[in-house]
Amino acid sequence: MKRIFATLAALLIASTAQAYDGELYVTCHLDPAGDNWVALKAAPNINSQRLMKLGPETFLVTTDPYPQGKWRQVIVQRSMQSWDYSGPVGWVYTDYICYVDLSGG
Repeated sequence: MKRIFATLAALLIASTAQAYDGELYVTCHLDPAGDNWVALKAAPNINSQRLMKLGPETFLVTTDPYPQGKWRQVIVQRSMQSWDYSGPVGWVYTDYICYVDLSGG
């Protein structure tokens, strides 16, 4: 009985521990009459170090399925097809990123 319980517990843990591959986002809602960029930050707060400026239509892949407040941790991508996860990593304010639906629907 203990062996069956242990096997079931291991299967349950394995099925819930799936890797998160990220979701594709693009910078949006920037002000072309203003700065026209959003900051990639070192931490999820306005006072953290700015790592770089992200211009319009910069592609980003999320690193976690859930935002932290109004912030998402992301990896900057070279293009929509570039999912190499090798770009700069940081945090962006969610008001300036839009989800890219790759399902075709």
